[in-house]
Amino acid sequence: MKEISGYLDITPGDFKEVYLLAFRHAQERLQRQVTAREIMTREVAWVRVHTPLQEVAELMAGRGVSGVPVVDDSSRVVGVISEKDFLRRMSHRKVTSFMAVVAECLRDKGCKAVGIRGRQAEDLMSSPAITVTQDTPVLEIIKLFKEKSINRAPVLDAQGRLSGIVSRGDLLALMPCPAGGKS
Repeated sequence: MKEISGYLDITPGDFKEVYLLAFRHAQERLQRQVTAREIMTREVAWVRVHTPLQEVAELMAGRGVSGVPVVDDSSRVVGVISEKDFLRRMSHRKVTSFMAVVAECLRDKGCKAVGIRGRQAEDLMSSPAITVTQDTPVLEIIKLFKEKSINRAPVLDAQGRLSGIVSRGDLLALMPCPAGGKS
């Protein structure tokens, strides 16, 4: 954009509209240019298909993550296991939240995790995994998250191996806030 060398007479409302249009344009351009490689978390917590669910839960709790990729013996991503997968298997009803499972446990006076004790990651994981490559533009990742209702996507390198993970938090951290907002 060229610098305007003269006087521009606009109202504050007009200025706000021009600013927001320019902001959205810059944001969309940024989302097309930035790729998964630039925003992904490289230190990925992951599990193997035969990892016991107790270990999966302990890893997720210890790392403070809500989901992890599941890899096979060739280190290929074959699924993702998330808190939602645990909750879905721990309830007899349609699960909408962690608190719904807590309420069910209290109502039924029992631990719902007993039914999945002794199982492995492959028994609960969502499969096939929805993945992206290192070169996938952020705009495509945003669309994928929305279309598939997912919160994370493992990132694969050129050989198809796990090289990182992109989460909703990674996407939000990329987004600048318009004037008046906080980032």
